[in-house]
Amino acid sequence: METTVLPSFLSISISISISFLFFTCTASSVIICPPSSCDETGPVIQFPFRIKGFEPDRCGFPGYDLTCNNNSQTILTLPYSGDFVVKEIDYYNQWIYINDPDSCLPRRILLDFNLTGSIFRPNYSENYTFFNCSESKWPDYIITGSGPVFCLGSANFTVIAVDAGDMENASSSVPPFCRELSTVASPVALKPVNPIPDATLRWQMPICMECQAEGGTCGYVGETGSKIGCLSFDGSSTGDSNRGLPRSAKYGIIIGVGIPGLVCLIAFVCYCCGKVRMYGQRRRLDAQLSNLTSNPQPMVIITGLDGRTIESYPKTVIGESRRLPRPNDGTCPICLGEYQPKETLRTIPECNHYFHAKCVDEWLRMNATCPLCRNTPSESSVMTPSSSVSSSSSLSTS
Repeated sequence: METTVLPSFLSISISISISFLFFTCTASSVIICPPSSCDETGPVIQFPFRIKGFEPDRCGFPGYDLTCNNNSQTILTLPYSGDFVVKEIDYYNQWIYINDPDSCLPRRILLDFNLTGSIFRPNYSENYTFFNCSESKWPDYIITGSGPVFCLGSANFTVIAVDAGDMENASSSVPPFCRELSTVASPVALKPVNPIPDATLRWQMPICMECQAEGGTCGYVGETGSKIGCLSFDGSSTGDSNRGLPRSAKYGIIIGVGIPGLVCLIAFVCYCCGKVRMYGQRRRLDAQLSNLTSNPQPMVIITGLDGRTIESYPKTVIGESRRLPRPNDGTCPICLGEYQPKETLRTIPECNHYFHAKCVDEWLRMNATCPLCRNTPSESSVMTPSSSVSSSSSLSTS
């Protein structure tokens, strides 16, 4: 019961919170879409962008749909140019940074980069003329500022990009082994650097710069939810009378947060009460156990021998014959190892059983009986420690 009270109340509070927020926001026609992303390290996606297929249409503006590929990359699809990886989105300046999924943006610029049909425009645009030179090395001194495009070409040829503005002065300097490919508009400066920087595109509508500057988030507002305004939890205005959360939405948020907080407080009080109740039961149980043990019965505890008593048991150094008087044989019953000449043995009084001294000493520290016959030596049988070394003849059996 103790482990289930708190989680149950928390689940109820979460359900109530979601229900209040849903009904209140539906009634006021305010669409609140939390930021999302395709990956933890990817760009933050919020209005006017949305992840197509995962977020409602009202979370984004038409033409700003993004997708997530199998590598968890954020993808922008241009109508006539295909897919590009979104590296960053600057909502304050309304810029989006894109690059080629294969990290060769110049190839896309040369072949199929076209912004027709999209809502984006390049933040930079310059015409470049591409040349295919049959030699693998490009002599930089021929055309000032020109250089190889690193991701194009191979070991047999080199592709260079020359600013079209410099071509009039450089046309006579182009070597005969270079063939002109095409002149195209590039959204990045194709300087001889590696890697080529991301292409920066900008969008014009909707205008949310002022809202971003004030810490708000653009979205659909108004009684019909058809106007774009600035959503902020403090209800501050950014110059548009339709911006800011409606009063009903603010009340809904207060209720949605307040009721779960109250429920969590009740759950915490119940949890503490359960702890106090369990503590009281434990105290009563301890009292009952104390009554049962108030008249303890005598108990016999068998423990091992002290070091002084163990040292009082006789010691013997085995001779070369390795033979012992019966009932012993040539093997230690504890470690099952055969006795070797000059090893020290210890004898248990009364039963006269022999053992390796180190083996039986460890045994006797925990047990007061002989390891072999389990007899307990009487105090009267304790002998004075023997320090004499016996010969092989004295340990022989008949």
